[in-house]
Amino acid sequence: MKVEIYSDIACPWCYVGKSRFERALAAFPQGNTVEVVYRPFQLDPDAPHEPRPHREVLAAKYGPQALAMDDRLTQLGAAEGLTFDFDSVLENNSLLAHRLLRFALDEYGAPAQNRLKGNLMAGHFAEGLDIGDPDRLADAAVAAGLDRAAVTAFLASDALTDEVVADIAQARAVGITAVPTFVFEGQWAVQGGQETSTFLRALEQVAQETAADQPAAEGSHGTEDSDSSDGDGCVDGVCAVK
Repeated sequence: MKVEIYSDIACPWCYVGKSRFERALAAFPQGNTVEVVYRPFQLDPDAPHEPRPHREVLAAKYGPQALAMDDRLTQLGAAEGLTFDFDSVLENNSLLAHRLLRFALDEYGAPAQNRLKGNLMAGHFAEGLDIGDPDRLADAAVAAGLDRAAVTAFLASDALTDEVVADIAQARAVGITAVPTFVFEGQWAVQGGQETSTFLRALEQVAQETAADQPAAEGSHGTEDSDSSDGDGCVDGVCAVK
């Protein structure tokens, strides 16, 4: 099974969703056969390419309720074992970090990309990591097992910029409007940082759906079809997107 996760490093619910999904994956009997790939999405593609204090950015956008929003996420994150230190968070345009994640996937594979994604999110939300700073990004990449010289050379270039911008445009074209969005086998989607139990049900349902489709794919002449994912319907939070 392949799961593509559309998310932004700067999205706190993406961090929560990653944690919950990984917990579900650990509880899923076939978890070690699931390929997890992160796809880029930018909540604010027009964000300046310069670090800005999170508290100021959020207050300008949401006003007095901004502090309460952060407090809620801090408490929720603590329950998930995640640290949110919003006083230290620096907002920046996330394109460079997304390019690095694509580089990690292309050159080192999905597991390395997953490790890097975790490092970037933990750094961004808990350690004051500036996701637009090539040196800090290189540190996170090396900690994920990437070669520093290769990463430094990549970040100094404009390689994969067009590809990542095209990936983000393609995400919007296929109906991704919010993050995180988890797309299973290119057909079913779960949107949002859902509870672990929801992700586990999604994994189980997609495994059942794909197992039911397997005989037909191998040339079986069976005529019994499942309609649980037909059209644009949703079952247990798993929605058809194609």
